[in-house]
Amino acid sequence: MNILVINSGSSSLKYQLFKMPEKAPVCSGLAERIGIEGSFIKHTVYNKGEKQSIEAPGFVADHGEALKQVLALLTEGDYAVIASPDDIAAVGHRVVHGGEHFSGPTIITEEVKHQIKKLFSLAPLHNPVNYKCIEVAEQTFVNAKQIAVFDTAFHQTIPEQAYRYAIPESYYKEDGIRVYGFHGTSHKYVSEQAVNWLGQKESKIISVHLGNGCSITAIKNGKSVDTSMGFGPLSGLMMGTRSGDIDPSVIFHLMEHSGYTLSQLSTLVNKQSGLLGVGGSSDMRDIRKMVNEGEKAAVLAIKLYAYRIKKFIGAYAAVLNGIDAIVFTAGVGENDSQMREAVCSELEYLGIELDQELNATYKGELKEISAVTAKVKILVIPTNEEYEIAHQCFGLAG
Repeated sequence: MNILVINSGSSSLKYQLFKMPEKAPVCSGLAERIGIEGSFIKHTVYNKGEKQSIEAPGFVADHGEALKQVLALLTEGDYAVIASPDDIAAVGHRVVHGGEHFSGPTIITEEVKHQIKKLFSLAPLHNPVNYKCIEVAEQTFVNAKQIAVFDTAFHQTIPEQAYRYAIPESYYKEDGIRVYGFHGTSHKYVSEQAVNWLGQKESKIISVHLGNGCSITAIKNGKSVDTSMGFGPLSGLMMGTRSGDIDPSVIFHLMEHSGYTLSQLSTLVNKQSGLLGVGGSSDMRDIRKMVNEGEKAAVLAIKLYAYRIKKFIGAYAAVLNGIDAIVFTAGVGENDSQMREAVCSELEYLGIELDQELNATYKGELKEISAVTAKVKILVIPTNEEYEIAHQCFGLAG
C-alpha cells in the first residue's frame, strides 16, 4: 500500500512516500522557506540502499503550491516514483492540534475538518497550514483516503490531575484550557522502540525530545501520563527561541511597568527567548562554537538548558515511581553528546550513569549509552515521525 505522509510546518513541508509495510521510504522531500525569498524543494529517491536527489529552486508561494510541485516530482521526470495520483492509497497528514476530540489516527471527513478549523486559535502557526494541505490533497489525490494523525493524540491518556490547571473549572469546560501536550507522534515512536529494546511489557520511560522545540514526557506502560508542553507549545523546557516555563508575574510586570502589548509579549517569549535570548543563537551548534570561544552568555545558555531537563527528569521519576529508561531524541538529543552528558551528570542517586565512550561514539541509530553498572537504561533513538504517521495510517486503512 502506497502511503504519502505530509508533515507541514509554518514555512515548510516535509513528505515521505512509503510502500507499507516496508519501513524504508521510497522517496522523501522537503520544501523550505515557503512564502519567503529563496524557497526550494529537495526531492530524494531511495533505491537499494542508495539515494539520488534533485533540488528544484524557485519561489513557492504557499503550501498549496508546494504540494502541487511535490505531485509533479512524484509523477514526472527521472525521479518519478509513481505513475499517477491514483497510485496513492492513503495520505497521512500530521495535524498539530486535535484538542480533546481525537485520541488516534482519524479518517478525515467534513466534521473532522470542522474540528481542526475550530482549533486554529490554539495552534495558529500550524493548524491552518495543516488544514490547507488536507484540502489540496483531497483535490490532488481524489481516490486516496485522507487520514489525520494528531500531535496531541498520544497525550490524551494523561490523567485529569496532570492535565488540569488550578483555575476555575469554567475555563476548562467553556474554553478548553488544559494541558494538551505536543510532539506526541515523536514521543510515541521512540517510546515504543524503547519498550521493544527493554523487552518488558511494564515500563517507566522518560522521553526527551530536544530540537528547536523541546519537550519531555513521562510514559508508563506505553501511555503518556505527563508532559512538559501544555495548552500551547511554549511551556516546559528551554527551547531554540521559546522561553519555556516562566513566572506569569513577569508578564504582568512587563505589561504594567514597561507598557508591553500582548503582541510584543508573545514575540518575546516565543521568538526572542530560549537559546537565542540567553546565548545569542537559536542553533545549538552555534552555541557550542561560542562556548569554545569563551562566550559567557553561551556557557550560561548551555547550563540553563541542561538544568531545566534535569529538573523534569527528577519530577517525572517521582510521577512514575522510578525509571527504566531515558530516551534522547530529535536534533539536539540525537547529535549533541555533550548535552546528553550534562543532563545525565550527578543523577547517580536515580540510577542514571552514562558510559562516556559509548555516548561520544554514537553514530545515528538506536543505541544504549548507559554504564554497565547503571540501573536506568540511557538510550539514543532517532525519531521518525513520518514513518510513525504511515504506520498509524496503515493500521487504520490497510
